[in-house]
Amino acid sequence: MTVLISPSLLAADFTQLGAEIQRMEQAGADWLHLDVMDGHFVPNITFGPPLVNSVRKVTNLCLDTHLMISEPEKYIEAFVKAGSDLITVHVEAVSDLKGLLQTIRGFGIKAGVSLKPQTPLETILPFLEWCDLVLFMTVEPGFGGQAFMPEVLPKISRLAARLQNSPRAVDIQVDGGITLATAPQAINAGANVLVAGTAVFGQPDPQAIIRRLKALTPAV
Repeated sequence: MTVLISPSLLAADFTQLGAEIQRMEQAGADWLHLDVMDGHFVPNITFGPPLVNSVRKVTNLCLDTHLMISEPEKYIEAFVKAGSDLITVHVEAVSDLKGLLQTIRGFGIKAGVSLKPQTPLETILPFLEWCDLVLFMTVEPGFGGQAFMPEVLPKISRLAARLQNSPRAVDIQVDGGITLATAPQAINAGANVLVAGTAVFGQPDPQAIIRRLKALTPAV
């Protein structure tokens, strides 16, 4: 299993955003995770398509756009045009998940679905056919720097087991409290994409951290 690292841009120094993105590229990041929050679905406000568009101009990394917003269907096209390569929506915020995933993929990009820590895995199982990625939140979405919630791990393991014989490749992403201490738990449960914020951006040598994260392998 290849571990991919998607540093969360929320942890970057926005006064030096171009340089911060370049620093992540040089450190070996695979994707960039863009947390979009609207102050309604989650109790925080971050940024919208214009910032995604600015990021797109300075990097070729996969832009992993996580929409923590109400009525995401209204904004898919704008985030596609801004340069997103992958758009993930929350199952809790969507009434027609199948239709929305098909809409996202219809733009020629990847589609993901995310679950809050307390949301049952069963809510997304009927839609795996239209998913390229499933994102498990291991903190309550809204703010960075929270502690990792290990009680989410059994859900990750159950999905990984279900996908083992699947003809389609579906990435399993984990976001929230990911550090060198907690990342092995996520990998052992079956995750292959790690979102890390301060654990990467906040380090003087992010390359060393990313190298160690990418070297993780599931315990036998």
